Amino acid sequence: MARIQAVRQPDLVLISWTRNPLVPGSPRRIIASRVIGSAQPCTALLAPNRLLINALRCLKKNGFFVVVSRKTSNISGFILLQRNR
Repeated sequence: MARIQAVRQPDLVLISWTRNPLVPGSPRRIIASRVIGSAQPCTALLAPNRLLINALRCLKKNGFFVVVSRKTSNISGFILLQRNR
């Protein structure tokens, strides 16, 4: 008898970010994030007010890639990342 296995769904991470409008060139900081699946080992870096660049480096190093990256204004935007397992 053949075994039926469920297809493993990808991990998704959605990050909303902003930068300080009063300081030109200020770094992007996380406003909020949502994870579907797992973001391990980068979960702690997805907290509000953490630097976006640190979270992105960790996520990319651990198999995530950017699906969508959009600016919603001159000082804010969002990024969707995915990891296939």
